[in-house]
Amino acid sequence: MTDQHRVPLVLVSGVAEAPARCLADRLVGGSASTALVHHDLRPADEGFLHRYVRLGDHDSLDAVPLDHDCVSCTLREDLLPLLRRLAREPSVERIVLRLDEALEPEQVCEELHRVLLDGSPVVEDVRIEAVATAIDHATWLADATGDEALSERGLHAGPDDDRTLAQVAVAQAEFADVLVLAGHAPDPWTAARTGAVLERLAPRAALVELSGVETQRLVGAVGEHAFRGLPRDPGGAVLSGEPPLEPDCGVSLLSFTARRPFHPQRLHTAVDVLLDGVVCTRGRAWIASRPDERLWIESAGGGLGIRVSGPWLDSAHGPAWDRVSAERRTIASLRWHPRWGDRAQELVILAHRAEPAVIEHELRAALLTDEELAEGVEAWRRYPDPFGSAPATHHDPEADPEADAEADAEADAGNETGNDTGEPSEPRDPVNPLNTVDRPDSRIQEER
Repeated sequence: MTDQHRVPLVLVSGVAEAPARCLADRLVGGSASTALVHHDLRPADEGFLHRYVRLGDHDSLDAVPLDHDCVSCTLREDLLPLLRRLAREPSVERIVLRLDEALEPEQVCEELHRVLLDGSPVVEDVRIEAVATAIDHATWLADATGDEALSERGLHAGPDDDRTLAQVAVAQAEFADVLVLAGHAPDPWTAARTGAVLERLAPRAALVELSGVETQRLVGAVGEHAFRGLPRDPGGAVLSGEPPLEPDCGVSLLSFTARRPFHPQRLHTAVDVLLDGVVCTRGRAWIASRPDERLWIESAGGGLGIRVSGPWLDSAHGPAWDRVSAERRTIASLRWHPRWGDRAQELVILAHRAEPAVIEHELRAALLTDEELAEGVEAWRRYPDPFGSAPATHHDPEADPEADAEADAEADAGNETGNDTGEPSEPRDPVNPLNTVDRPDSRIQEER
């Protein structure tokens, strides 16, 4: 379907409920042709969700029973058909989807692109015009750098949701096309530091004030290189979007790279440096005891997770080059090492109180020494591994969706899901799809 026949869709997110609700209401304004949709996940512990829909003078509030006690399944099975029905309603010219405070917009957008309804994804009916995240100046920086669990704030999406508030706050901001600033910081220093963090966390996003927002201004602020709801290629560059590289107000961006592997025990100790004074970390790594496994390291605030994300291209059982994304092939070709192949350490760390030099020193000290390198791979495999065992056969979140389509189709035959190419792929949880950031005592874990 061409753009002119698809209904514009604006997603609104934010861990602070009042600014997000105000933003959504302002985007609807007095338009009788703009539909507002919102699912409230707070009653999930009682076995249902609240679905609110408003169009013109008509609004409805309905209780939606949980499907098999699964918040994600219920959202998928209720929200996606609803968006399609609204998009095909002649009186609807735009949809504003206000996400629950616990939802991460990138994962919802992935569902819009991937899940098939009667053979086609919802993005054939809607065009994601913008992803807007409301930022409460008074609380966002503290939320994004703390270790408070969503459940402690009463924002968890069901009893099994163990994510941190920081994980969600960071994820909502970094995928935004527009960051909408609301309220006032407690002091000028906090305001300046919040701005410095956001500029480095979401360099593609425009910043606007909530007080002046209306639909055309917000849509017009979306930059040329904005995501516009297109899920990122996880096999691509870890540092992207041209963020400021110079420190500002004590906020700094560190790009840590190395080719030799980490020693598993020293890395296990070194990751603690990422849990204090760091807003977030993300990137790829490899450890000597698991030379064939790509690890994905991700942190937000006081929580950190490490998971196996599949094999390296150079591994004996690595994917064929034509089955991964073009960006991953390009990066591997440019950086190919005669000994290590595409194996590399590549971490981007956004710090707000920690010293980048200290982080760099601790991580570099965790790499193998020249003497350890000389021991060879077979000796490395026998190193004690404090991360525990995790199979290397998880779905690779950094692989091109097309690369996994055939295998997923065989594994999930009959499952009515797919990616933006129309081919099936592994179902993901739009509430907590990867469980990538856990409490600090969790290290390598399997994807749910």
